Amino acid sequence: MMDTIRRLLQENGRLHTPVQQLSDMDDLYSAGLTPFAAIRTMLALEEAFDIEFPVGMLRRQSFASIGAVCDCVNQLVTSAQRRAA
Repeated sequence: MMDTIRRLLQENGRLHTPVQQLSDMDDLYSAGLTPFAAIRTMLALEEAFDIEFPVGMLRRQSFASIGAVCDCVNQLVTSAQRRAA
C-alpha cells in the first residue's frame, strides 16, 4: 500500500522534493503539495484502491504527510472490506 501511495504522490503531487527523499512524517505541503495537487492525488488514490474519500476526510490534515495519507487510505480500505463481507 505504501509503495502505491508514494508512486501516486510522485505522479500527481507535483512535489518539488522527490518522494523517495521524504519520510512518512515529512510535511507534504512544505515539499510542494498544493490543494489542487492534493485533489489530483486523492482522485488517483480513489481509483487505485477502489475507495471514496468522505467529506470528513477532505481536509489539509489528511494529506499533511505520507503517513497521514496512508492512515486515511487504510481506514477506507478496511471499511470497504467490512461492508463487502
